[in-house]
Amino acid sequence: MTPPMETVLSWLRRTALRGAALLVPAGMRSEWLREWQAETWHVERSCAGGWCATAFCLGAIQDAWCLRRHARREKVRLVALHGSVGQCLLAMATVLAASCLLAYLLPEARSAMDSLRTRPRTGLILIQKSSETGSHTSIPFVDYEAWNARRQRYFDDMAFYRMSLENVLDGGQLKGGWKIAYATPNLFALLGIPVEWKSDDSQPDDGLPAAIVSDAMWRRAFGADPQIAGKVLRVGRRNARIVGVAESRAWKLPGQVDAWVLEPETAMPAHASGNVVAHLTDAGRAEMWAGTVHITAFGHDNTELDLQGFAMEEASARPWDLYRFALFLAFLALPAITTVSLGEYSPSSHRPQWSRRIVRWLYLAAKIALLLPIVYYLSLDLAYWRPFGSVYAADYIQLISAFALCLAGMRWALLDHRQRCPVCLKRVAHPAQVGLASRTFLAWNGTELMCSDGHALLHVPGLATSWFGTPRWLYLDASWEFLFAGPEAG
Repeated sequence: MTPPMETVLSWLRRTALRGAALLVPAGMRSEWLREWQAETWHVERSCAGGWCATAFCLGAIQDAWCLRRHARREKVRLVALHGSVGQCLLAMATVLAASCLLAYLLPEARSAMDSLRTRPRTGLILIQKSSETGSHTSIPFVDYEAWNARRQRYFDDMAFYRMSLENVLDGGQLKGGWKIAYATPNLFALLGIPVEWKSDDSQPDDGLPAAIVSDAMWRRAFGADPQIAGKVLRVGRRNARIVGVAESRAWKLPGQVDAWVLEPETAMPAHASGNVVAHLTDAGRAEMWAGTVHITAFGHDNTELDLQGFAMEEASARPWDLYRFALFLAFLALPAITTVSLGEYSPSSHRPQWSRRIVRWLYLAAKIALLLPIVYYLSLDLAYWRPFGSVYAADYIQLISAFALCLAGMRWALLDHRQRCPVCLKRVAHPAQVGLASRTFLAWNGTELMCSDGHALLHVPGLATSWFGTPRWLYLDASWEFLFAGPEAG
């Protein structure tokens, strides 16, 4: 081989070795580089040509990739949830803290959690004509006014509102098209919706109707300005003065609302049609059947009307109620996708003490205790991380996500519990295939997993039979300990 070619090959070998060393983890880099250089020196003298030594140096790159993959697997294994008990619980506690913090940082999620402090008023119904279907009604205001003027047997208080899409201007600046609910002044008191009143005695009494802005629109259009009290908005063709902010998710009536304009009944157009909400008396509640009550009333022209009252409690689901319902569904579905049944070879004279068994079940209880609040806060985060334009959309997202997270989390908790050694709570590993499928009815066949400390073996049958249908633990006595002793024991 000519000297110039040998020089090129020598440079290529040095470059390959240094490139391979860069792939090796930093702690082992210098040691492996010296090892490769020493071996290359021997190969160069044992081979007649330089091509053999060059091929050897290129093979060092494959060794470096194997070392890198092994180090990455070790790193992932150390931080995995199925590591030690402390690592698992610490990781779950970290997820819980992060999801809880995010829920309190999201304004909509924080508002939803604040709604737990107040119970919605019961006995409310939405009055609808029996001939109509759907969530929107068309009760003329003149009929409502006639009913409200008479003494009613089934309800003791009534309110009326109508929906309209209006352009809203603030000082000449267009705020966009808002969904406005023109309502009678008693609507919020009837529904029991919490309102943060921002009016004070210094506001002029100029006869303008009061406007209450939803908390979502208050944040979006006004940047959650605490000094919003007294601001005059141009709503459609008339002005209204802002006096408060209401919780938008507490509104469970038909129609998504951005703001409410409270008008006296004398100012409400007689031809307007809208929705009527009423509060039932004891006599009215006695007439309820399957969430509905039949009402016969007379309109303003003394015509008989056939009406239906629909209970609103079902539409007043709160985050906690949705979460509990999702848990109920998840626990019903859990037995269909996983089991936690574990048997033991009998007789078994090396079973762990009762104290170790109690610790094992306490560990499972601790995982479930951390998992349940994680599901609650994560479902809130997913439901309220961005405005969806409808409170019902957030409810559906929370319900579905809580169900999925709880089902997946409980399945992981049970599988993790099943694959942990009952003595040391370490996860069993080193799967090995044992037996033959053709001898299923003569001897068991399946997968054998081993505790790294030599406490037990887990036998998982490959095919469930009447005599071996569930995994079994085989406990090992002290005579096996020398096989699992560390290097320091030698």
